[in-house]
Amino acid sequence: MSAGTFVSFEGIDGSGKSTQARLLADHLRGAGHDVILTREPGGSPGAEEIRSLVLQGDPDRWSAETELLLFTAARRDHMERLILPAIDAGKIVICDRFADSTRLYQGLSRGNLRAAVDALHTLMIGREPDLTVLIDMDPDTGLARAKGRQGTEERFEDFGTELQQKMRAGFLGLAQEFPDRFRTIDGARDIDTVAMDVRATVTAYLTSSG
Repeated sequence: MSAGTFVSFEGIDGSGKSTQARLLADHLRGAGHDVILTREPGGSPGAEEIRSLVLQGDPDRWSAETELLLFTAARRDHMERLILPAIDAGKIVICDRFADSTRLYQGLSRGNLRAAVDALHTLMIGREPDLTVLIDMDPDTGLARAKGRQGTEERFEDFGTELQQKMRAGFLGLAQEFPDRFRTIDGARDIDTVAMDVRATVTAYLTSSG
């Protein structure tokens, strides 16, 4: 059996990436693909426990360095228990956030830890997604959407608009740094239009790589 495909979704909080990841998974399943939809931090029992530690509570609960170690631990468990076995079984794995979020949220937003993020990623993870879909969104609009959800996992949203502006610039920078795997989609349009673009983009990749 041929190896599967690993697709990640990235974007600022409130960009709609989680919705688009779910819609893509539904579409691909309807087309006959075997699809695993997962998320980070999380995706495995141990990683989900770490998720509650890093996404809830006071914004200053953890230092950026501690967060980096927690996220890396969660990602390692996620890779071992879910992502790699699914890829080896020929499935399509769609992940809501992956290492690119860590490169920004812990690597750049709260200090200059990008080198440490990349070093830990190389040592403990050692794999990038095959394709990364970036849902681009105006930071003010995205933050308003994110806060409107009124959930418990708002620790990063609570850092405010300035962080979201840095994150948007950072994601666009990563798209330039890794042009072979990044595809940028305008998330400011209605959900169905964005979903059509996402489907076309991913289908084109699957066709060309298959």
